[in-house]
Amino acid sequence: MKRRIKKVAVIGSGIMGSGIACHFANIGAEVLLLDIVPNQLTESEQKKGLTLENNAVRNRIVNDNLVAALKSNPSPIYDKKFANRITTGNTTDDLAKIKDVDWIIEVVVERLDIKKAVYEQIEKYRKPGTLITSNTSGIPIHLMSEGRSEDFQEHFCGTHFFNPVRYLKLFEIIPGPKTKPEVLDFLNNYGEQFLGKTSVVAKDTPAFIGNRIGIYGIMSLFHLVKDMEMTIEEVDKLTGPVIGRPKSATFRTVDVVGLDTLVHVANGLYENCPNDEAHNLFQLPDFISKMMENKWLGSKTKQGFYKKVDKEILSLDLNTLEYRPQQKANFQTLEATKSIDKVIDRFKVLVKGKDKAGEFYRKSFAGLFAYVSNRIPEITDDLYKIDDAMKAGFGWEHGPFQVWDAVGVQAGLDMIKETGEQAAPWIEEMLASGNQSFYTVKDGSNYYYDIPSKSQKKIPGQDTFIILDNIRNNKKVWGNSETTLHDLGDGILNLEFHSKMNAIGGGVISGINKAIDIAENEYEGLVIGNQAANFSVGANLAMIFMMAVEQEYDELNFAIKSFQDTMMRVRYSAIPVIAAPHGMTLGGGCELTMHADKAVAAAETYIGLVEFGVGVIPGGGGSKEMALRASDQFKKNDVKLNILQEYFMTVGTAKVATSAYEAYDLGILQKGKDVIVVNKDRQIAEAKKHALLLAQAGYTPPVHRKDIQVLGKQALGAFLVGTDGMLAGKYISDHDRKIANKLAYVMAGGDLSEPTLVTEQYLLDMEREAFLSLCTEKKTLERIQYMLTKGKPLRN
Repeated sequence: MKRRIKKVAVIGSGIMGSGIACHFANIGAEVLLLDIVPNQLTESEQKKGLTLENNAVRNRIVNDNLVAALKSNPSPIYDKKFANRITTGNTTDDLAKIKDVDWIIEVVVERLDIKKAVYEQIEKYRKPGTLITSNTSGIPIHLMSEGRSEDFQEHFCGTHFFNPVRYLKLFEIIPGPKTKPEVLDFLNNYGEQFLGKTSVVAKDTPAFIGNRIGIYGIMSLFHLVKDMEMTIEEVDKLTGPVIGRPKSATFRTVDVVGLDTLVHVANGLYENCPNDEAHNLFQLPDFISKMMENKWLGSKTKQGFYKKVDKEILSLDLNTLEYRPQQKANFQTLEATKSIDKVIDRFKVLVKGKDKAGEFYRKSFAGLFAYVSNRIPEITDDLYKIDDAMKAGFGWEHGPFQVWDAVGVQAGLDMIKETGEQAAPWIEEMLASGNQSFYTVKDGSNYYYDIPSKSQKKIPGQDTFIILDNIRNNKKVWGNSETTLHDLGDGILNLEFHSKMNAIGGGVISGINKAIDIAENEYEGLVIGNQAANFSVGANLAMIFMMAVEQEYDELNFAIKSFQDTMMRVRYSAIPVIAAPHGMTLGGGCELTMHADKAVAAAETYIGLVEFGVGVIPGGGGSKEMALRASDQFKKNDVKLNILQEYFMTVGTAKVATSAYEAYDLGILQKGKDVIVVNKDRQIAEAKKHALLLAQAGYTPPVHRKDIQVLGKQALGAFLVGTDGMLAGKYISDHDRKIANKLAYVMAGGDLSEPTLVTEQYLLDMEREAFLSLCTEKKTLERIQYMLTKGKPLRN
């Protein structure tokens, strides 16, 4: 039977329930979100003379929770309009409506008796065959479905999302004793393809996979920090981006998640895992117990390991439990990794450090390596699932077994023995069998060490992915210092940037032109995409700054024209060019995306023309393109100025879309042309597919545009009046006005006396002239320098 999910019911509207509801709304599903009826009126409701029978009162809990979720930052929803896909109600009046849904997700309080009572009610209305899952993070799945019907149990399992649901990719699927294999297969595929998740089928063990390993990691650090007499700043310095972990590292992460949440899971593991060799590590250290007593739970109570007082952030001294000014953490070992760009290449250096940092890494990694080896086959049979869970659920760039491979399996085993830990016997057996690593790459696919067969097996589910790391060596067609051109097969190439932050400078421009040359002569199409954290942060600001400071205006003019010409080549080349933006896609990265034949954007794409922040206007065709797109929107009897003004404001306020869907609203992505993929892992494969489709349909380049309607003085005058008013009201600075007026001149097409049809080159020349003139301004140079040194915009 082909199963489709059109409508979902979410029972429980707390932080997780509302987050799950929002994410299903993100992907286009209709959602019924239910919660309990309040048992008493609020003071406000009493003053209004309402009763418990009033509909607004009965749905107050669910409505308040959903409103709070939609107001939260970061937002759980791609576009505020998508909230219309969610209908709210209560479990007393509206539970019968679940008969019409395809999937029921229970997200009520973590108490077995309450969950079982909810299931009893659900079974009265659920139609046979409907999926029923629980988002529990700790209660055994087999206990929940006891006493339910055969059909209920066959279609029941755990589906554990991680918070925040939109952003964390882990989707753990935990079968019950009678769950049908086809139900697991469906959920596994649905999670990957539609929810954009990393689906991991886990065993029904305490805390499943992600939290079992993640909580061990945090609790072991809580003990290690005391044993080694380290500060929380030192630990956060060592466990953050330097090893591919989030900026919040360890202690800041606990503050964000909530110490009480961590303690709840740790206590559960202490009680339910008596045979775990690390059992004692799940016992709370004294300083954690004291923090719990004091209700220092983190962000939710305004203090935890860190506390903000006025504008200063203080740190907790774990010895005195008093807050003090933050202390800078410096280690010689970290200095040795500064020249190593790839995180995976740093681990070998880190564990050899001679200072406290090196000792910390040896002890913490040895403990982690031993622990994960001993969890197989308890929590999973396959080591890659542990790595997948930690990357997708905790934001680690590399999982424990990948890090172990980077250190060296034998070297890691030696570390384990030196620190008094004990690895599982299968590690020695693996090395004895001739397998020297947990992972290998063959024919562009990842393989993992399978313990029972003592051989490397292909990781399933890769057929829909293209992993650039795996084809970089044997599929390389051409490259320079900032780009690499790969053959994706079927006549499609991929150009990957690897400049710092994927900034667009001379090397990238050269790479784009060379890629188009090669594609036009020998291939069918080109994808421009990468699998780094961000697509591109824009033009190489340092290069622009140096040219402007040294007043090399001819060279700067040539560089800008080269950028513009390259963008036009992307648009008018003889082969289809597909851009695959994701993450930060700013300035020049945005301009590149807008000039491609099609964008295949990841849902999590933060895209915008942000040049205003550094004192210039978009100079790589972005200003021209916004004027062109406004012109294409003009219809008979429209107030054309209003349409142009929307595009002008998008650029003038440096708006950045918080999702690819929001980029549709800003006119940066175009409905009907550009497409969005929820699972970023599928993006390059999807972009290749679209390039191939365009090529096979007999691709013909678009015709050079000579029909862009500009409004001239009519628009320019209105914009100049507007910027004067903004300055008078002190909303903008004098320099802001100058930049805005330059943009106005370009997007209006100059001071033409009447609306006129112009060419793209006409607008590009005006755009370049405006960009150059702003680069001669002292205040613009101050803005660029501030961005380069501080990483944030200056308002001057």
